[in-house]
Amino acid sequence: MRIGLIGTGRIGSFHADVLARHPAVGSLVVADPDTARAALVAARTGATAVDSAEEVLGAGIDAVVIASATSAHAGLIGRAARAGLPAFCEKPVALDLAGTLGALREVERAGSVLQLGFMRRFDAGYAAARAAVRDGSLGRLHTVRATTSDPAPPPAAYLPLSGGLFRDCLVHDFDMLRWVTGREVTEVYATGSDAGPAMFREAGDVDTAAAVLTLDDGTLATATATRCNGAGYDVRMELAGERDQLAVGLDGRTPLTSAEPQGPPAPAEPWPGFLERFAPAYAAELDAFLGVVRGEAANPCDGREALHALRVAEACERSRERRRPVRMSEIPED
Repeated sequence: MRIGLIGTGRIGSFHADVLARHPAVGSLVVADPDTARAALVAARTGATAVDSAEEVLGAGIDAVVIASATSAHAGLIGRAARAGLPAFCEKPVALDLAGTLGALREVERAGSVLQLGFMRRFDAGYAAARAAVRDGSLGRLHTVRATTSDPAPPPAAYLPLSGGLFRDCLVHDFDMLRWVTGREVTEVYATGSDAGPAMFREAGDVDTAAAVLTLDDGTLATATATRCNGAGYDVRMELAGERDQLAVGLDGRTPLTSAEPQGPPAPAEPWPGFLERFAPAYAAELDAFLGVVRGEAANPCDGREALHALRVAEACERSRERRRPVRMSEIPED
C-alpha cells in the first residue's frame, strides 16, 4: 500500500518510523508545514517528502495518517472523506463539539473510514483489565480510579491550542473508562487548580484537575490529571470489584515510591513520557488501521467513539466552570 502522512512532529515522526517498516506499506509520502522537518523524516525512513497536505492527498495514496496540528484535524478529515480515502487521525477530531460533529457528518456522508488515535485501547494492561471486567473475575465493579500525570508542563504556546486539561489529557481516561467497563457516564462533578506555573492562569487553563463520574450502573469513578508530576510519567487505572482489584500501569517503571518500610523503592528508570510508555500501543493501532484499510478488520475506534469521550470532557469543563454537577444529557450528541 501507498500511505500518506500529514504532520512530522514528535508523534508524526514516530508514526513514520512505524509505517516505513511495516510489511504492508510499500511506499510512504509525508508532508509538514515545516518542510525541512518533513525532509529529514523522509530521508531517515525512505519516504517521499512533498510540500503540502494537498500534495499528499493527490499522490495516489491508499490511506492517510493525520498527525498535524490539532487545529487542522477537522479540515483534513473532511478532505480525506471527500477524496474517498480511509483516514487515521490523532485525537481530537476537533477542540469543540461543533467542529467534531461537522467532521463526523462529512465522514458519514462520504461513507468513508475514520479511525481515531486512542492508543490506550491497544495497551496490553488496559486490554487485560477490559477482559477481567467482562469475564467477571473482579465481581461487581464498584470503584474505578484513573490518573494521568505528565512529568513537566508543555510549552506555554501550546496551552491556548490544547483545549484544556480535560479535553487534551483526561479525554484518554474518559475513553478508557467507557472501553474497559462497557458502561456510559451519566453525571460528572469536576474541579481544577491553576496554582502551578502562571502560564496556566494566563491561558485560562488548569495544571491539575479531578473529576468524580457516575456510570450508568452506579459504579463510581475518579479521574485525576496534572501537568506537574516531577517523579515521571504516570498513567494508571485501578478497578475495584467485590471479588478482587486490578491495576493497569503498575510496573517497575511506575514513578511511585512506597512510604512503607518494606515497600518498593522509587524506580531506577521511571517512565519519562507518553511515547516511551505507549510505544507498543502506538505501533499496534497503526497496524490495526492498515488491517481496516485492507478490509481485514473492523474499525476499532471510529469517530463516534471519540465523540463520546469528548462529551465527557465537555461535561467536566462545564462542571468546573459552573461549580456544579453536570448530567451527560446536558451535552449535545448530534
